[in-house]
Amino acid sequence: MRKVFGSVRSRAALGATLVVAVALVAAGIAVLQVLRADLGDQARLKALVDAREVASKIAAGAGYGALKLDEDIPVQVVDEDGRVRAVSEDLEAVTGTGSASVTPVAGGEDDDKDDDDGAGRVSSEEEYRDGSARVDGERGDYVWAAVEATDRWGDDVTVYAGAPLATERGAVTTVRNAMLLGLPLLLVVVAAVTWLVTRRALRPVEGIRREMATITASTDLSRRVPVPGSYDEVARLARTTNETLAALEASVERQRAFVADASHELRSPVASLRTQLEVGAAHPGLLDLDGAVEDVVRLQRLSADLLLLARLDAGERPSSGTPVALDALVRQELAQRLGDRVPVRTEVAPVAVPGSRGQLARVLGNLVDNAQRHAGGGVRVAVRAEGRWAVLEVADDGAGVPEGERERIFERFVRLDDARSRDDGGAGLGLAIARDVAVRHGGTLAVRAAPEGGALFELRLPTG
Repeated sequence: MRKVFGSVRSRAALGATLVVAVALVAAGIAVLQVLRADLGDQARLKALVDAREVASKIAAGAGYGALKLDEDIPVQVVDEDGRVRAVSEDLEAVTGTGSASVTPVAGGEDDDKDDDDGAGRVSSEEEYRDGSARVDGERGDYVWAAVEATDRWGDDVTVYAGAPLATERGAVTTVRNAMLLGLPLLLVVVAAVTWLVTRRALRPVEGIRREMATITASTDLSRRVPVPGSYDEVARLARTTNETLAALEASVERQRAFVADASHELRSPVASLRTQLEVGAAHPGLLDLDGAVEDVVRLQRLSADLLLLARLDAGERPSSGTPVALDALVRQELAQRLGDRVPVRTEVAPVAVPGSRGQLARVLGNLVDNAQRHAGGGVRVAVRAEGRWAVLEVADDGAGVPEGERERIFERFVRLDDARSRDDGGAGLGLAIARDVAVRHGGTLAVRAAPEGGALFELRLPTG
């Protein structure tokens, strides 16, 4: 059963069929009840009209023997003592009225009574009863309307007039049978239409699934799923899937380039260190110990940068602990820098931001290192508050960054010119790390021309 209704088409068809079935059954029951009530009201109204017509004749002074009762309408007139005073022709048996007898009392003495100036009356109230009657050999169920009347001699009688219920029951049975016959056919149509419509609507989804399966099997992230020409949810799903594939392809390509660049950067110091160690092993007196230490330091820095980038790519977020005072951070970090090539001037104002002190210190160090590497005579570090933002600026008086390269310099392992060699320009990861940390802190890092003539790096972080 789970396999049969495992598809969306099957569940949609079953659900639609059940909903329609419940709705049609409820509607059918309501229709039958309304039809039965309406036809019953019509039968009672007909019986009441016939009963009042006979009662009016009695009240007007017509004798019981002289009453002309329609043979098609069963009528029975019963007095207070339960005696039958008049019945309609061909009425052979009756139940549900005041008397089961269909034989009037003998004689027509009421017709021989002295005339009386009194006037009869008809009661304004009526009563209904269910019963049966046999008329001219045919038996059926009837609804009886009972109306009380007083004849001109002052005798009280009750007039019973019946209306057959066969018409009501026949109509209800006909409608019920039609519903029982049409309901299954209608449900089959609903199920088939729902199946076909759902199948047509989900056909693009199956195309997307097949293409995704092919992409997974081939690992070719340059492929894209087909986008239907409609503007519905399936088309939006296909476009979103293609956007996800494009982002995934870009991420994979970036990761491949990162691995290749990292391998290239690691190869040079490792090869240099190996060469020096091999020379030292063969000729101890020729060992360049300072060069070996420098290569080890370089490897250590590169490994630390790669590890930090790996954590940032994994989605590491700074802990929301004690706010970091940027002004104090700048003073403490710059005080630890000894032997800088150019002096660093500070312009700081008190401002604090939430985040990781270690990562923000790494950003400051990378920006200052980059500025000193290209400065001509000085570097300026400024901290200030602008509304809900904290701004940290690092400016130099060097050659600056060409406008067309101001975004490219934040890419990993990027060096703009030959002057930025591996010996004095680092591995090209400092600015990439600085921007990634800024983004993880909810801020931005951009570069523009500095008033001193060089480059100005502006770090903006939210204060709360």
